[in-house]
Amino acid sequence: MSKDYAASVTMAIGWDRIHQDSRRLAAMLRPRGPFRGIVAVARGGLVPAAVLSRELDLRLVETVCVASYDDRRQGSVTVLKSLAGDGEGWLVVDDLVDSGTTAGTVRRMLPRALFACVYAKPEGRRQADVYAVDVEQDVWLVFPWDPPM
Repeated sequence: MSKDYAASVTMAIGWDRIHQDSRRLAAMLRPRGPFRGIVAVARGGLVPAAVLSRELDLRLVETVCVASYDDRRQGSVTVLKSLAGDGEGWLVVDDLVDSGTTAGTVRRMLPRALFACVYAKPEGRRQADVYAVDVEQDVWLVFPWDPPM
């Protein structure tokens, strides 16, 4: 089922804000470690993963590549690249958990990993073990790496 966000409130997240909120997430994760490494959910999790890598002193960074959005509509999830294993000892990070569809797919791939995200909406929060910032469901976040609207 496709979810259209055309009528949503839009909120721009700048580079300073994503960095600050990612550091806040790192502080929350520090006591949960040590971690074997980080798995960034590409593409949104790449920037937070870079910040967490430095903050948590983790040099092993992997990716899983998942596509679920197309022009502000969430559709079916396509796994473009997965990771072997069950996720034991790994920290999975994404920028946002929205409906929980993408996160649920990644959790099924890596069920023993700790799943963290910077921003979490009510519908998807159950999929995150740790998140830094609550976001209302009707807010569409625009990240600095997103194309101009």
